[in-house]
Amino acid sequence: MTKVLFINPSKWRRGITPIWIASHSALLKSKEHQVKLFDATFYKKWSIDEVAFNTANGQHKPSAYSQFIKLNEKDIISELQKCVDEYKPDIIFWSAVSSHIHGEGEYVNIQYGYELINQLNTTALYITGGIQATARPEEMLKFFPKVNYCIGGESELVLCEIADNIKDTHKISQIKGITFLDEGEVVTNPEQQIINDLDIIPPYDYSLFEDQIFFRPYNGKVVRAVDYELSRGCIYACSYCVETIIQGYYGFTEVNRGVLKNVKGYLRNKSAERIFNELKELHNKYGITLIRCQDTNFLTIDKKMLAELSELMEESNLEVKLYIETRPEGINSSKVTQLKKLKVDGIGMGIEVSDEDFRMGSLNRFASQIKIIEAFKSLREGGIKRTAYNIIGLPEQTESMIIESIKFNRLIDPDNITVAFYSPYIGTPEQEKSHEMNYFDDYEYHVDGQLRSVSKSALVEKEILEFYKKYFSYFVKNGFDELESLKIKEKLN
Repeated sequence: MTKVLFINPSKWRRGITPIWIASHSALLKSKEHQVKLFDATFYKKWSIDEVAFNTANGQHKPSAYSQFIKLNEKDIISELQKCVDEYKPDIIFWSAVSSHIHGEGEYVNIQYGYELINQLNTTALYITGGIQATARPEEMLKFFPKVNYCIGGESELVLCEIADNIKDTHKISQIKGITFLDEGEVVTNPEQQIINDLDIIPPYDYSLFEDQIFFRPYNGKVVRAVDYELSRGCIYACSYCVETIIQGYYGFTEVNRGVLKNVKGYLRNKSAERIFNELKELHNKYGITLIRCQDTNFLTIDKKMLAELSELMEESNLEVKLYIETRPEGINSSKVTQLKKLKVDGIGMGIEVSDEDFRMGSLNRFASQIKIIEAFKSLREGGIKRTAYNIIGLPEQTESMIIESIKFNRLIDPDNITVAFYSPYIGTPEQEKSHEMNYFDDYEYHVDGQLRSVSKSALVEKEILEFYKKYFSYFVKNGFDELESLKIKEKLN
């Protein structure tokens, strides 16, 4: 039996249940390994109040969320060391790839986790994974020199294999999917096989999380929720998206108008019965009423499976709602009917920028204005809440383009609006282009699309981006009559 300690280094101070923790724990426990979680989410001096931040700028509706959580006033490093001393782990692991790859601050887990372990006194192996470890593992070993092994791609089976062979370093060195140093030389083994059948991972283990992590603000209320995945993979290859890194790792690189040519083997999903039973268990055991589906594109999941699941959900008395993410191209009247059967309460869809030529030419994202308008209208008529996702600070994006995006949001009239700073995810086509244009350093530390801008763009200054982040939702709701006066108030004129 190997003892594994997971670290969740989240700095967002709100309910997030990283899917990689639940999936890795389930598999390790099935192999009779021991698992424990150290969760940084609610340490006051470590975290940032993201709920208050996004409530102030209009992206969250006001709620009583702060009354449902209790912050830890203790020193996080001391508490982690105490945990390590008592538990005596063989492996400390943080950051991994799952379908939970876009938001929720997971991209920066590798460096936030390293900040926590860097001062520890332990003999445990340090192992990490995730998007950055998949994109450039050799560089990660240089940036984070105490790491023993980086895992690229999906790491459940790889980490389990390391745990199975914890006392045999030679066997570990032969495991596919890892990068490590051998006498100062970087060794990168061939990539492991993609997990073709997600049902081989046992029901995901949410028992590691403390109870308050399940509380979450949602449309002005506080509900009990989890993050969940029905599937992995996406047929689209948007140039700014971390999905392109995983696609490239597994050799899915042929693209036509932003769509993978050969998706067979890359798009995978659990069975309908498996999903339904998991959702029922989450509701019965933890009182979960909101399922935050982190699937990269819900409506490209296998049609037969979704049809089976919709019947199971409709026929049940299961009192849960789903929040999903998809693209406008997949929305039509029949899909809206199916989404209602699936108990979908809200949908997030990327607008990103309203300029259609820019979106297609620079972002490799081919969704017409007309289709976006029609999709938001169809969902409104079907009684499904709509959230529009927007990005500011992209290379070559001007202030006038940001204003046009706001105007477009006014046109489609979403129920909720989010606006994120562009994050130059290392290894994506857009990141490489933006580095060549000297808009960003080759590797940006502490990139967090929700909380901070790191743009060095000459087209839109950092202070202007932060201004539009703060007032984006306000302008969508109220128009631009106060634009100049608010700039004066923020000392931008």
